[in-house]
Amino acid sequence: MYLVDQLDLALRRPGVYGKELAFRMLMDHLLFVECQPEALVDQRRIWNDRGAGSSSGLAGMFRDLIPDRCHEYVIASVYAEFAHHRGWLKPDRVLDPEEYAVLQGSVRQWAGEDRVWSDVVDEFGTPSMLFGGNNPYYGKTLGYLTKNPEDPMVSFDLWNGSAPGAEQSWSPEHEEPLLLAVRFGTGPFRQTFTFTPEGRRRLPAE
Repeated sequence: MYLVDQLDLALRRPGVYGKELAFRMLMDHLLFVECQPEALVDQRRIWNDRGAGSSSGLAGMFRDLIPDRCHEYVIASVYAEFAHHRGWLKPDRVLDPEEYAVLQGSVRQWAGEDRVWSDVVDEFGTPSMLFGGNNPYYGKTLGYLTKNPEDPMVSFDLWNGSAPGAEQSWSPEHEEPLLLAVRFGTGPFRQTFTFTPEGRRRLPAE
Protein backbone atom coordinates (compact mmCIF):
# COMPACT_ATOMS: atom_id res chain seq x y z
CA MET A 1 0.00 0.00 0.00
CA TYR A 2 1.28 3.45 -0.94
CA LEU A 3 0.62 5.03 2.48
CA VAL A 4 2.40 2.21 4.30
CA ASP A 5 5.43 2.64 2.05
CA GLN A 6 5.43 6.39 2.70
CA LEU A 7 5.19 5.83 6.45
CA ASP A 8 8.15 3.45 6.30
CA LEU A 9 10.23 6.11 4.54
CA ALA A 10 9.14 8.84 6.95
CA LEU A 11 10.03 6.76 10.03
CA ARG A 12 13.45 5.92 8.64
CA ARG A 13 14.28 9.50 7.57
CA PRO A 14 12.21 11.76 9.84
CA GLY A 15 14.21 14.91 9.12
CA VAL A 16 13.52 14.61 5.40
CA TYR A 17 9.80 13.88 5.64
CA GLY A 18 8.65 16.31 8.32
CA LYS A 19 9.27 14.53 11.63
CA GLU A 20 6.40 13.90 14.04
CA LEU A 21 3.86 15.86 12.02
CA ALA A 22 4.48 13.59 9.03
CA PHE A 23 3.98 10.46 11.14
CA ARG A 24 0.70 11.74 12.48
CA MET A 25 -0.59 12.81 9.08
CA LEU A 26 0.25 9.49 7.42
CA MET A 27 -1.18 7.48 10.30
CA ASP A 28 -4.36 9.57 10.30
CA HIS A 29 -4.82 8.72 6.62
CA LEU A 30 -4.16 5.02 7.20
CA LEU A 31 -6.58 4.89 10.11
CA PHE A 32 -9.24 6.67 8.05
CA VAL A 33 -8.85 3.98 5.38
CA GLU A 34 -9.17 1.32 8.10
CA CYS A 35 -12.25 3.06 9.55
CA GLN A 36 -10.61 3.56 12.94
CA PRO A 37 -9.79 7.27 12.97
CA GLU A 38 -9.78 7.44 16.77
CA ALA A 39 -6.96 4.91 17.25
CA LEU A 40 -4.09 7.42 17.16
CA VAL A 41 -5.91 9.73 19.58
CA ASP A 42 -6.29 6.78 21.94
CA GLN A 43 -2.61 5.96 21.56
CA ARG A 44 -1.58 9.52 22.34
CA ARG A 45 -3.62 9.31 25.56
CA ILE A 46 -1.59 6.23 26.48
CA TRP A 47 1.64 8.13 25.78
CA ASN A 48 0.36 11.00 27.92
CA ASP A 49 -0.37 8.58 30.74
CA ARG A 50 3.22 7.34 30.43
CA GLY A 51 4.55 10.83 30.97
CA ALA A 52 4.90 12.13 27.43
CA GLY A 53 2.15 14.71 27.53
CA SER A 54 3.19 17.97 25.90
CA SER A 55 1.73 20.66 23.67
CA SER A 56 4.58 19.89 21.27
CA GLY A 57 3.91 16.14 21.22
CA LEU A 58 6.48 13.54 22.19
CA ALA A 59 9.26 15.98 21.32
CA GLY A 60 8.53 18.03 24.43
CA MET A 61 9.60 15.23 26.75
CA PHE A 62 12.42 13.69 24.73
CA ARG A 63 14.21 17.03 24.36
CA ASP A 64 14.83 16.78 28.11
CA LEU A 65 16.49 13.38 27.71
CA ILE A 66 18.31 13.33 24.36
CA PRO A 67 20.47 16.22 23.08
CA ASP A 68 20.38 18.17 19.84
CA ARG A 69 18.40 16.68 16.94
CA CYS A 70 18.69 13.07 18.13
CA HIS A 71 15.32 13.11 19.86
CA GLU A 72 13.61 13.05 16.44
CA TYR A 73 14.87 9.49 15.93
CA VAL A 74 13.68 8.45 19.39
CA ILE A 75 10.23 9.80 18.50
CA ALA A 76 10.27 7.86 15.24
CA SER A 77 10.96 4.65 17.17
CA VAL A 78 7.95 5.30 19.43
CA TYR A 79 5.64 5.81 16.45
CA ALA A 80 7.16 2.70 14.88
CA GLU A 81 5.99 0.66 17.85
CA PHE A 82 2.45 1.87 17.22
CA ALA A 83 2.87 1.05 13.51
CA HIS A 84 4.03 -2.44 14.49
CA HIS A 85 0.86 -2.94 16.52
CA ARG A 86 -1.20 -1.90 13.50
CA GLY A 87 0.64 -4.27 11.15
CA TRP A 88 2.14 -1.42 9.09
CA LEU A 89 5.80 -1.69 10.00
CA LYS A 90 8.23 -3.10 7.42
CA PRO A 91 11.31 -4.17 9.42
CA ASP A 92 14.52 -5.25 7.74
CA ARG A 93 14.63 -8.30 10.01
CA VAL A 94 12.96 -9.61 13.15
CA LEU A 95 14.52 -11.34 16.13
CA ASP A 96 13.42 -14.82 17.08
CA PRO A 97 12.15 -15.27 20.66
CA GLU A 98 15.49 -16.63 21.88
CA GLU A 99 17.48 -13.71 20.43
CA TYR A 100 15.01 -11.26 21.90
CA ALA A 101 15.17 -12.85 25.36
CA VAL A 102 18.97 -12.67 25.35
CA LEU A 103 18.86 -9.04 24.22
CA GLN A 104 16.37 -7.97 26.87
CA GLY A 105 18.16 -9.88 29.59
CA SER A 106 21.61 -8.46 28.92
CA VAL A 107 21.25 -5.03 27.37
CA ARG A 108 20.78 -2.87 30.46
CA GLN A 109 23.94 -4.20 32.07
CA TRP A 110 25.76 -4.03 28.70
CA ALA A 111 24.86 -0.33 28.47
CA GLY A 112 26.64 0.33 31.76
CA GLU A 113 29.77 1.10 29.73
CA ASP A 114 30.27 3.61 26.93
CA ARG A 115 29.57 2.13 23.48
CA VAL A 116 29.43 3.25 19.84
CA TRP A 117 27.30 2.32 16.82
CA SER A 118 29.55 -0.54 15.69
CA ASP A 119 29.54 -2.02 19.20
CA VAL A 120 25.74 -2.31 19.09
CA VAL A 121 25.72 -4.03 15.70
CA ASP A 122 28.62 -6.33 16.61
CA GLU A 123 26.86 -7.40 19.79
CA PHE A 124 23.24 -7.65 18.65
CA GLY A 125 23.34 -7.85 14.87
CA THR A 126 21.70 -5.79 12.16
CA PRO A 127 18.78 -3.79 13.59
CA SER A 128 15.20 -4.40 12.61
CA MET A 129 14.84 -0.68 11.82
CA LEU A 130 17.35 2.11 11.32
CA PHE A 131 15.82 5.47 12.20
CA GLY A 132 18.14 7.99 10.55
CA GLY A 133 20.57 7.51 7.69
CA ASN A 134 23.76 5.48 7.38
CA ASN A 135 25.98 8.56 7.63
CA PRO A 136 28.11 8.04 10.76
CA TYR A 137 28.39 11.77 11.39
CA TYR A 138 24.72 12.02 12.39
CA GLY A 139 22.72 10.59 15.27
CA LYS A 140 20.25 7.75 14.81
CA THR A 141 18.20 5.15 16.66
CA LEU A 142 18.49 1.40 16.09
CA GLY A 143 15.37 -0.63 16.80
CA TYR A 144 15.20 -4.38 17.48
CA LEU A 145 11.87 -6.21 17.50
CA THR A 146 10.16 -9.57 17.06
CA LYS A 147 7.15 -10.58 14.97
CA ASN A 148 5.03 -10.24 18.11
CA PRO A 149 3.86 -6.62 18.40
CA GLU A 150 3.33 -7.14 22.13
CA ASP A 151 7.10 -7.41 22.62
CA PRO A 152 8.41 -3.86 23.20
CA MET A 153 10.97 -2.66 20.69
CA VAL A 154 14.48 -2.37 22.12
CA SER A 155 15.84 0.98 20.91
CA PHE A 156 19.43 2.21 20.98
CA ASP A 157 19.76 6.00 20.79
CA LEU A 158 23.03 7.28 19.33
CA TRP A 159 24.46 10.78 19.08
CA ASN A 160 27.10 12.59 17.06
CA GLY A 161 27.51 16.32 16.59
CA SER A 162 29.57 19.45 16.89
CA ALA A 163 32.13 19.87 19.60
CA PRO A 164 31.36 22.68 22.07
CA GLY A 165 32.94 25.88 20.79
CA ALA A 166 33.83 24.39 17.40
CA GLU A 167 34.71 27.05 14.84
CA GLN A 168 32.68 25.32 12.13
CA SER A 169 28.92 25.17 12.46
CA TRP A 170 29.02 21.43 11.76
CA SER A 171 32.08 19.56 12.99
CA PRO A 172 31.32 16.10 14.42
CA GLU A 173 33.41 15.11 17.39
CA HIS A 174 33.50 11.39 16.62
CA GLU A 175 33.96 9.09 13.66
CA GLU A 176 30.80 7.20 14.56
CA PRO A 177 27.85 7.95 16.85
CA LEU A 178 28.05 7.33 20.59
CA LEU A 179 25.41 5.28 22.37
CA LEU A 180 23.54 7.50 24.83
CA ALA A 181 20.72 5.26 25.98
CA VAL A 182 18.82 2.02 25.54
CA ARG A 183 15.03 2.16 25.80
CA PHE A 184 12.40 -0.55 26.12
CA GLY A 185 9.38 -1.31 28.23
CA THR A 186 5.79 -0.21 28.69
CA GLY A 187 6.06 1.81 31.90
CA PRO A 188 6.60 5.56 32.32
CA PHE A 189 8.86 6.72 29.50
CA ARG A 190 11.60 8.12 31.72
CA GLN A 191 11.88 4.78 33.51
CA THR A 192 12.33 2.87 30.25
CA PHE A 193 15.66 4.61 29.52
CA THR A 194 18.98 3.12 30.60
CA PHE A 195 21.70 5.73 30.01
CA THR A 196 25.32 4.95 29.30
CA PRO A 197 27.90 7.03 31.19
CA GLU A 198 28.17 9.25 28.09
CA GLY A 199 24.40 9.57 27.95
CA ARG A 200 24.27 10.73 31.57
CA ARG A 201 27.01 13.29 30.89
CA ARG A 202 25.04 14.70 27.96
CA LEU A 203 21.60 14.90 29.56
CA PRO A 204 20.24 18.29 28.43
CA ALA A 205 18.63 18.90 31.82
CA GLU A 206 22.06 18.91 33.38
